[in-house]
Amino acid sequence: MMTGREARGDERAGADLGRLVSVIPVGALEGAKSRLGGSLDAEERQDLVRYLLDRTISAVRGSPTIERVAVVSPDLEVLSVAKQSGAAPIEQVGTGLNEGLEQAVRWAIESGASAVLIVAADLPSVSAAAIHQVVATAAAAVQPGRGLVLVVPDRHGRGTNALLLSPPDVIRPSFGEDSRAAHEAAARAAGALNIELDGPLGLDLDLPADLTLAEEFGLLDPARGG
Repeated sequence: MMTGREARGDERAGADLGRLVSVIPVGALEGAKSRLGGSLDAEERQDLVRYLLDRTISAVRGSPTIERVAVVSPDLEVLSVAKQSGAAPIEQVGTGLNEGLEQAVRWAIESGASAVLIVAADLPSVSAAAIHQVVATAAAAVQPGRGLVLVVPDRHGRGTNALLLSPPDVIRPSFGEDSRAAHEAAARAAGALNIELDGPLGLDLDLPADLTLAEEFGLLDPARGG
């Protein structure tokens, strides 16, 4: 697939965080977080998804460096929650996480974005400060004429919990098994600067052990806010 940069004949477009848009992908509520089924029933898992989505939107909107926030999802209820929380809703027309993200990246480019920050919606430590750390790290690393890919890996060092891309189509999103390595390989192939950032966003809620850890640290206490 030809990227936007190739179509414009601008293969050496460099990173620019001047117009940064954040995208939060969310799947369907039905069947959400099924691997937490041993700890939470279906209704509790859906409530958890809504709660974390609202916190994630609040955290991203709390960063003054981010111009706009969007949620991409095939679920109309999720999109309603997103809109009520101040995010632009993007109804996913294809299937699969990466296809939805490619749709959202195209939307961001058409909206004039110079960079995209993809943030998972299941990070119990998400906060405006954590989001700002990601953006500040990327901004400090910008090199003229060179694209930039910043990866925030999960705590196991295999997945990707946040991904900053500038230009937005410098690489294609490759979420899934071993996505950290896939994103880093794509960055090298594109000649982009690749950065890895550890920190509080490394914990996501995929397995019962993750949920236990989050509860032990009080990360799911509504009083914490975003």
